[in-house]
Amino acid sequence: MTGRSLRLALFLFPGYHLGAWRLPDAVPELDLGIEHYVRAARLAEDAKLDALFFEDQAAVRRSNDILAGDTYGAANPRSIHLDPTVLLPALAMVTDRLGLAATSTTTFNDPYNLARRFATLDHVSRGRAGWNLVTSFNQEEAQNFGLDTHVEHGRRYRRAEEFVDVVTGLWDGWEPGAMLRDKEKGVYFDLDRMNFLRHQGEFFRVRGPLTTGRSPQGRPVIFQAGASEPGRALAARTADVVFTLQSEITAAREFRDDIRARAEAFGRDPDHVKILVGMTPIVDRTDEAARALAERMRDLIPEDLAVSNLIPLAGGYDLRRHDLDGPMPDLPESNAGKSHRAAILDVARRGGLSILQTARYFAEGSYLKVVGSPTTAADTMERWFDAGACDGFLAVPTHFPAGVEAFTGTVVPELQRRGLFRTEYTGTTLREHLGVRTFPGED
Repeated sequence: MTGRSLRLALFLFPGYHLGAWRLPDAVPELDLGIEHYVRAARLAEDAKLDALFFEDQAAVRRSNDILAGDTYGAANPRSIHLDPTVLLPALAMVTDRLGLAATSTTTFNDPYNLARRFATLDHVSRGRAGWNLVTSFNQEEAQNFGLDTHVEHGRRYRRAEEFVDVVTGLWDGWEPGAMLRDKEKGVYFDLDRMNFLRHQGEFFRVRGPLTTGRSPQGRPVIFQAGASEPGRALAARTADVVFTLQSEITAAREFRDDIRARAEAFGRDPDHVKILVGMTPIVDRTDEAARALAERMRDLIPEDLAVSNLIPLAGGYDLRRHDLDGPMPDLPESNAGKSHRAAILDVARRGGLSILQTARYFAEGSYLKVVGSPTTAADTMERWFDAGACDGFLAVPTHFPAGVEAFTGTVVPELQRRGLFRTEYTGTTLREHLGVRTFPGED
């Protein structure tokens, strides 16, 4: 093993590719099938991956379009999935080292409950928990929480800034060694090592402390993604791992350099902030076979579904008012997430793609497409890593089980052969796997 090592997480997202779930060997029942999640977790741990990662949204995607009579909404498999914060404790029981990370929004949650939930997961997993901090980006979620429209972008991020301060303050509320459980003296915990947060801010009043005591990692790992100015600032100040949608190596290196510089300006060690590029591996025995598989899956995506899927990513702008075979128009600013808008314009402009071609690209997933043999996939990953464009990758296979098996069973071994990835776990916690800042934990 060399001194350089990729960080690798597996993003298990049922229906991420809008056509792959229709393949004969795909198991679409992954969305609600605990037995399939267990198998995927074991494949990830056998490959010695850092973490298994789950996205979440508290709404059926494009449900407003369905209400309006758009039948293609029912063809979108990305809508159906379990609550990952309930799923991960079950996976903790069938794994030993694999990190387990789940998305949970700061916009439609309470910081005390969220801090307690992830501290509990850290206890259950013995130090393998991670929280993916998001502010949510669609109107459908807002309408499930008593709002007509989504919370304004700037306000969402102000709330998120305060939210994460409360969460980390609560995680720090118990000092190491506070749990005495001294039977002879009849003292259960040390009052001098229990701290009240007493937070009062713009959005929250939280006294603390948590009922969970200090967790094994001290603080579960914080993941975050965001391309906007507030998103980058939040990531640089708070995140241990930052995901990015970058699909071009120079832009990815600039993004990584920017986040690292911002982190250092906040007084953080930039080496403790890991940048993972999202990538969709489409892998087969040869490059030709992989390209044929990619084309086969792409042909299973209806044109109307591809376009209707792109519209919410474009901030709700109705692209059907334009010639779909024409160039991508300038997209107006919106209250939705900024990362996808920026990625859409970048992919369309850089590739000279039409609206329809761009829609097909994002219907296959929003991330960098790596199509080829295991050697070709590893070549691409090594090139990005050596160029300083990332610290690793968030791999998003197109379908289960074949897509997951191809990545964990062929690409990862090739990376290991090159000395780019571990062959055995050397630590026990997710923080140790990732090489981010460690905190004193509770044994």
